[in-house]
Amino acid sequence: MKIVLFGASGFAGRNVADMLRSHGVEFVGASLSTGLDLRDTAATAAFLREHQPTHIINCAAHVGSLNYVTEKAATVVADNSRMVLGMYEAVAQECPRALVINPIANCAYPASADIFREDEWWNGHLHRSVLSYGTSRRLLWAAAECFQLQYGIRSIHLLTPNMYGPYDSTDPNKAHALNALISKFVKAGKTGQPELPVWGTGVAIREWLYAPDFARLVWDVLQNPDREGLQQPTNLAQNDGLSVKELVNIIQDKFSYPGQIAWDTSKPDGAPKKVMDDTKFRQVFPDFKFTDFEDGIAETVKYYESVYPY
Repeated sequence: MKIVLFGASGFAGRNVADMLRSHGVEFVGASLSTGLDLRDTAATAAFLREHQPTHIINCAAHVGSLNYVTEKAATVVADNSRMVLGMYEAVAQECPRALVINPIANCAYPASADIFREDEWWNGHLHRSVLSYGTSRRLLWAAAECFQLQYGIRSIHLLTPNMYGPYDSTDPNKAHALNALISKFVKAGKTGQPELPVWGTGVAIREWLYAPDFARLVWDVLQNPDREGLQQPTNLAQNDGLSVKELVNIIQDKFSYPGQIAWDTSKPDGAPKKVMDDTKFRQVFPDFKFTDFEDGIAETVKYYESVYPY
C-alpha cells in the first residue's frame, strides 16, 4: 500500500497517523498546516502525481463546534465543498485507481431522525445548526458517486458519530463537544475556576466514538476493503447515546470539581437526539470491540492535562 493521509495534522488524522505508525506502515501526510490546500486542484494534483498513492484516507475538513459552524456557516460550506471537489478532480487526473476512504459525520443525517439508519440518511432536511457542515458531507458522498460514474474512482464512506479523544483543539469553539467539555474541566480544575460554563441546555443526546477506535476501524477497512457492505455508506455505530447533562455528571464526578456548572442556553443544542443503528456495522465488523467509555474518557483527560501546563 502507498497511503496518502489528508488532514494528517487534524484531530481524526493524527489518530489515524498513530495507528498507521503502530503497524509499521509508511504514509505521506498532508494538510493545510503543512502547505497543501485541497481547495487548490492544481496543487493537489501535483502532490498526488509525486506520490502516486494506492489508498487515500481523507480526514481533511474545516469544522468546529455547533456555534462555530453556525457563526462561520458560509465559510465552512464553501471551504469544505471546494476541498471535496478539488480532491476528487486531482484524484481523477493523477491516480483514479486509488481507493478513497472518507469519514462522513453523522450530521449528514436528517434532523427528524432519532435513530440513524444507513438506508434513510437522505430522507429529510439537515438540522439547521449543522447545515453548513452537513451539506458538505452529503456533497462528499454525491461527488464520490459522480466521480466513480465518470472516472471509476472507488470510495468507501464511514458514517461517524461525534468523536472524542486525544489531539483535538483546546479552543472550545473549535473542539468536538465532548472534548470541549473535558478540556474545560481540566482547565477549570487546574486554575481554580469557580464557575464552568457549558454550552446549551444539556438535553441533547449523542453517541460518542473514541477517535483511536475510528483509526482502528480505518485499519480494518484497509485490510479488507472488498468485504460485503462497504460498497455503501456504513455506520460506525454502537447504538447507544448519552445526554450532555449525563456526560457533565460523569466528568464532574471523575474530577470532583467543586465549582458551579453554568448552562449557557444562548448556545445551540443542535438536534435533540443522534444515535446510530448498528445492525449493518455488526455484519461488516463482527469482531470489533469498542473502547470502554470510561477508559476513553480517562485517556482524553490525560491528553488535555498534558497540553495545559499550569
